[in-house]
Amino acid sequence: MSQPTRSAADSHDMIEVRGARENNLAAVSVDIPKRRLTVFTGVSGSGKSSLVFGTIAAESQRLINETYSAFLQSFMPNLNRPDVDSLRNLGAAIVVDQERMGVNSRSTVGTATDAYAMLRILFSRLGEPSVGGAGAFSFNLPEGMCLTCEGLGRVSDLDVNELVDVERSLNDGAITVPNFAVDSWYWQTIVGSGLFDPDVKLQDYTPQQWEDFLHKPATKIKMGSNNWTYEGLAVKVKRLYLAKDRDSMQAHIRAFVDRAVTFTTCPTCDGTRLNAAALSSLIAGRSIAQCSAMQISDLAAFVRSIDDPGVAPLVGNLRDLLDSLVEIGLGYLSLDRESATLSGGEAQRVKMVRHLGSSLSDVTYVFDEPTVGLHPHDIARMNDLLLRLRDKGNTVLVVEHKPETIAIADHVVDLGPGAGSAGGQICFTGDVPGLRRSDTLTGRHLDHRVTLRDEVRPPTGQLTIRHADLHNLRDVDVDIPLGVLTVVTGVAGSGKSSLIHGSLRGRSGVVIVDQSPIRGSRRSNPATYSGLLDPIRTAFAKANGVKAALFSANSEGACPACKGIGLIYTDLAMMAGVASVCERCEGRRFTDEVLTYTLRGRNIGEVLAMSVTEAYEYFPHAILRRLVDVGLGYLSLGQPLTTLSGGERQRLKLAIHLAEKRSTYVLDEPTTGLHLADVDQLLALLDRMVDAGNTVIVIEHHQAVMAHADWLIDLGPGAGHDGGRVVFTGTPADLVAHGDTLTATHLREYVHRPAAPPRG
Repeated sequence: MSQPTRSAADSHDMIEVRGARENNLAAVSVDIPKRRLTVFTGVSGSGKSSLVFGTIAAESQRLINETYSAFLQSFMPNLNRPDVDSLRNLGAAIVVDQERMGVNSRSTVGTATDAYAMLRILFSRLGEPSVGGAGAFSFNLPEGMCLTCEGLGRVSDLDVNELVDVERSLNDGAITVPNFAVDSWYWQTIVGSGLFDPDVKLQDYTPQQWEDFLHKPATKIKMGSNNWTYEGLAVKVKRLYLAKDRDSMQAHIRAFVDRAVTFTTCPTCDGTRLNAAALSSLIAGRSIAQCSAMQISDLAAFVRSIDDPGVAPLVGNLRDLLDSLVEIGLGYLSLDRESATLSGGEAQRVKMVRHLGSSLSDVTYVFDEPTVGLHPHDIARMNDLLLRLRDKGNTVLVVEHKPETIAIADHVVDLGPGAGSAGGQICFTGDVPGLRRSDTLTGRHLDHRVTLRDEVRPPTGQLTIRHADLHNLRDVDVDIPLGVLTVVTGVAGSGKSSLIHGSLRGRSGVVIVDQSPIRGSRRSNPATYSGLLDPIRTAFAKANGVKAALFSANSEGACPACKGIGLIYTDLAMMAGVASVCERCEGRRFTDEVLTYTLRGRNIGEVLAMSVTEAYEYFPHAILRRLVDVGLGYLSLGQPLTTLSGGERQRLKLAIHLAEKRSTYVLDEPTTGLHLADVDQLLALLDRMVDAGNTVIVIEHHQAVMAHADWLIDLGPGAGHDGGRVVFTGTPADLVAHGDTLTATHLREYVHRPAAPPRG
C-alpha cells in the first residue's frame, strides 16, 4: 500500500505567535504544538496570562465573533485586537477559568452542568404519580416553581429593628430608614395621615396602630380638605428599595438594604424551590428535591440503581456526568448547591466537566491554574482529565505552578526571567527533562524540596474549638496552638474552611485574610486601597504649591471625559460591558494641567504606572516594603483591583493587615498563583510573622507549606459526608513517620523524594 500523501492541511500543526506585546510581553515569538498539552510557567507577573489569555485566547474569540453577521455583532462586545504582529493556525478557544459562576441565585451546580435537566426528564418519564413534562420539575418555570418564593427557596423579610427605634416617637426620629428623617416628605406622609400621635413612642402603639404603621396597604385618607395616600412603612420600603436592582443603588441605600433584609427558608416549599405537585412525584421513594440535595457521589449510586430500558440512554448520560463530577473531586457537592457559593477552583472544575462530555475535538482549551484548591491526592485526578481532553485531539494550554502538573506536560513554555518589566520574555521552550536541565528559575526549583523543621516552635497557649458542626463537620473538637505556624489540610471538601472560617471568624484578635473580592470599585487600586496615595498626593502638593485634591483621580484632577478611571465603560445591557482606553487622557486618568506637576522628575500618572518595586526606590514607604515582602513587587500602583487574581487579592490584604497589631492571622491557600521560587519567600514571611509573636493558621494543600509547619491539623478522611473529622493533629514529622491519611501518604512521598536544592 502506498503511503498517504501529506497534504497542505497537515502543515498547521503549530500555533505561531509572532511579536506579542500585550501588557509586559517583550515582542514574544513562540511556536506552540497543537493537539498537545502545553504548560506555561513563570513567576507571578511574568506574562503567562498576557500570552495565553490576553493574546491567544483573546484573538481566537475575536476572530470567531467576526464570523457572525453584522447584525449579531452589534450585540457583542467590540473586542480589540491584541497587540501582536501575527498569530497563525489558531483554533477555536474555550477558556475554562476561575471566574465565579455569576451571582444569579437561580443557577445551581445542577443547572450549570445540565445534570438537573437530565434529572427532570427522568422524573417526567418515571416519576409516580406522573405530573406532566420535564418543565413541571423546573424551579425556573411557572409550572414547577413554588409560587410563594418564586422558585428561589427562600423568602425575604424586613428586620423591623433596622427600620425603627421603638423607644422614640415619630417627632424624635423613630424611623431610621434613609430618606425618612424628621420633616422629610416621606416622614410627612406618615405623620400627616393622622393615624398616629407623633409624640407617642412606637413601643406604646396599640396592636392596630402598629399593624397600620408597618403593613397598611396604600390607602386614600381624607385629612380636612386634603386627599392623602398613606401606606405602611414596611410596604413603602419594599416598594422604594427592595424592588430595585441592588447594583444601581447608592452606597448608603445598599448598606441599609443589606442590613435590613433577612432571608429565611421558604415555609411553603421548605427551601426545595418546587411546588407540591413536583415534590409529590417519586422514583424509588425519592423526590427530585431529595435527589438534588444528595451528595453527588450518593446520587451517582442512586442513578445506577435505576434499571428501565425506556430511559437507558438518558440514565447512561446522567451517570457519566455524575461520575465525572466525582472523578474531578466534586463528589461532595450537591446539585442544589448555588453556583455563586462555589470557590474559584470549584467553579473551574464544574465548567471543565461540561467540556469533558463534549463531542468536540481539535478545540483549544485554556485553563488557569486548574489545581487551585486541590489536595495532592486530587491533583492526580485533575491531571488525568487534562490528558483525556488532549487525547480527544484537543490542544490544551495550562497556566500552572504545581510541579505535579508541569510534570505531565508534552511541552513547556517558561516566561520570565522576572515579573512586570523584568519579565515578558521566553526563557525556555521544550519538554520537561529539558526544563529540568535548563538554568531557568522554574527549572532550578522543579525538584526543590522544603525539608521538615529540625525543631518546631513551642506553643504559647491554645485556641479551642468545641462541637463544630457547620456543613459536614461532625461535632469537631480541636485545639489550635498559639504562637506557632499551624497548617490545616485535607482533600477538597473535607471541611477545612468550615472548621476555620466557621469557628474563628469574628473572634477577638483574629484577622481572616482570604481571596474574596475586595469591596470597592474599578476606581480602587493598590495605591488607594493601601492608603499610600495620601502621602504621595501630599508630597506632590507640597513640591508644587498646589492643592492635594488635584492629584486624586477621584477628585479635582480627574480627566473629565472618563472621570479619572482612564477607561470608558460601555454598558451592553444583557452582556458583559466593554472597556476602551479614554481618548482624551490616553488612559492617564488626569487632566493635562495636573500632569505638568512633577515630584523628583515624575508626574502623578507616571508614579501610578510604576511597579511596587520601582515605587519603593522612588518613595520608600513601609507599605511598599510589605507589598514586596508578600510577592506583589510586580503590580503597578494604579492597577484596578478588579483585575487582580484571588491570590493577589489575598496577598494585598495581608500586606495591609501586617501593619496592624493583630495576634492571629488566618490565610486561605496563600500559595495560589505563586511560583515555586516565591513559595520560599512566602514561608520566610510566615516565619517572620510568627517570630514577631503572632499566631498564623494557614489552610493549604501545598506540601512545601505543610513540611514547614510547626503543627498540622488534617481533616478527612474523604470529602463531603466522608469527611468532616479531624484525622490527625501533630507535627509534620509525626505525620510522615506514623500517619495513615491521604495527606500523610503525599507528604511522606514529598519529603523522601530525592531533593535537589535550588541552584543559584
